[in-house]
Amino acid sequence: MGQGMKILIVDDSDTVRKQVRAALEGAGFTVVESCDGEEGLVNAKAHPDARLMISDVIMPRMDGMTMVERVRDIPELKALPVFMLTTETDAALKERGKNAGVRAWMIKPLSPEKMVIGVKKLLGSA
Repeated sequence: MGQGMKILIVDDSDTVRKQVRAALEGAGFTVVESCDGEEGLVNAKAHPDARLMISDVIMPRMDGMTMVERVRDIPELKALPVFMLTTETDAALKERGKNAGVRAWMIKPLSPEKMVIGVKKLLGSA
């Protein structure tokens, strides 16, 4: 299934990170967690072999959109697919995400099963 493919999770909620980690590890993925956008940016740079980033939008220190835009400035991470996991449904925010290369929006509350299906589909391992 995931065969150890690395996925970055960025969310300020411990509960959400645990749910996402459990679902992804259960599907065979390797997970690296970050608690906000600043840590997410550091971990993205430290793990250029990651295949996907799943990020919240609203977080302290650095929000998810700003983090994704900064990730796009790093040549080896320009093509990293990003899923935004959020309660936000604002059209302008989605447009900003689309411009930053966000590939999908997953609305909270999280459905771990649907998330894993979406991840596998994107990564071609469905």
